[in-house]
Amino acid sequence: MKQLTKTLCVLLCMVAGIQMANAQMLEAGQEQPAGVVIYSLPQTSVMLTVVAEKENFVAGPYAQYAQKYMGSEARTVDQVTYTLKSIDLAPYLEADPNTRIALNLSGKGTAAANFLQLCSQGLIVTSDSYTGKPESWRFPSIANNDVFAGKDVEGNLTSATTTLYKTVNTAEGFQRVAVSQSQVVEKSLEKKAQETANTIFALRKSRMQIITGDTDATYSGEAMQAAISEITRLEQEYMSLFYGTSTTSIQTMNFDVVPNSKTANQMYVAFRISESEGLLPPNEVAGRPIVLVLNYDKPAEVTTGGVASGAKAVAAGTVYYRVPVVATARIMDGSQTLLQTRIPIYQFGQTVSFPLNSVLK
Repeated sequence: MKQLTKTLCVLLCMVAGIQMANAQMLEAGQEQPAGVVIYSLPQTSVMLTVVAEKENFVAGPYAQYAQKYMGSEARTVDQVTYTLKSIDLAPYLEADPNTRIALNLSGKGTAAANFLQLCSQGLIVTSDSYTGKPESWRFPSIANNDVFAGKDVEGNLTSATTTLYKTVNTAEGFQRVAVSQSQVVEKSLEKKAQETANTIFALRKSRMQIITGDTDATYSGEAMQAAISEITRLEQEYMSLFYGTSTTSIQTMNFDVVPNSKTANQMYVAFRISESEGLLPPNEVAGRPIVLVLNYDKPAEVTTGGVASGAKAVAAGTVYYRVPVVATARIMDGSQTLLQTRIPIYQFGQTVSFPLNSVLK
């Protein structure tokens, strides 16, 4: 309010001697007068910049054997999940489409200069102004379904011995004789899981021996660190065969909310989020709603220069402007408050006027 008073003092000191500037509210559908400036009163729009993290999980091929060979259960189903990471709230000024005002700036050049000063303060908005908010979309990363290729400890084949029987003619007659035959077969999935688990425990044992010095080789300094790092890397690769692997990407979207003074409870669904589909607009019912709640005290009715707030006509030499109210804005996820701040909201405030041809003392 102090800034407003300072602006008015500077403005009024500059308008001595100017001709009358007449402001008139234009009704919907009313013809626009010629030779006048058309401006609007400001309104506040709330922009939310929301960041969600997408996790694309691919289950390991040995996940079903994790409990048996590794001692703990693993996720067995591929899954895509989204989680909220951050929300930024920023109020923006834009022209209220429901208020058009015709202003006659004829006369000395100082009237136009004073009008531009009001525009710079945000108390009024020219009808062709736009703040211009950037919007972007990032391509999500694509999960690779072959992330486990080449991570097996042993080969995919093994030798299997089978016993066959053949009939042999002997002095005692025909007899069945057992014959062993070895052949190469594909290993079972459980056999490969067992070999991988054995290798993981062998790597852990080797790492402990290097750390404690219980080994024939001597490691020190950078050599020890390099050996431990490589063993840890191999262990993590083999562990992913049981516990899977995850790739993450970031989804960033902007959502706008324009508060309406006629709304009773001042609660707005700002956007929705689905654990499987990510960030969604408010009208998509697939996700859970994230709500913007506004709380403010209604300003008392005042008069300015003998003209009541919200009047449709004013005396010559006056101009309309809008005084905002400060509201507490909260972003709610169910009963949890994610963000809370204070923002000015112009459309909840009062429309008042003051004379341009008078001087405040």
